[in-house]
Amino acid sequence: MSYSVNKTEAEWREELGEDQYAVLRTAATERAWTGELLDEKRDGLYRCGACGAELFRSGTKFESGCGWPSFYESVRPEAVELIEDNTLGMTRTEVRCAACGSHLGHVFPDGFGTPTGDRYCMNSLALKFEPHSS
Repeated sequence: MSYSVNKTEAEWREELGEDQYAVLRTAATERAWTGELLDEKRDGLYRCGACGAELFRSGTKFESGCGWPSFYESVRPEAVELIEDNTLGMTRTEVRCAACGSHLGHVFPDGFGTPTGDRYCMNSLALKFEPHSS
């Protein structure tokens, strides 16, 4: 896929902190229940932690009990790229930012009780929260 934000890995390393780089650029996963956005309840917008692209609205965030911020849909289907992931001996669907290709987390079809039935399980380190001004 051709991304609208193209940087070298050296540029990403320089811009992102070590932990953010590991998640966003090498598909690492932050430990469950440790992310600063897990309990975020304010109204606002979640953006890509690497490039700032709009990804999720707070109204689609829900308590899934999985230990990571969960959403039932992205702001637009084209905001994220879905890729089959066969690591760890299982088939999952990786979610990447469609603007820069950064790893965000995975989407699972177990968001029972949500309008879409999906659970976008995202790393807090992969997101920036922008609260709506009151």
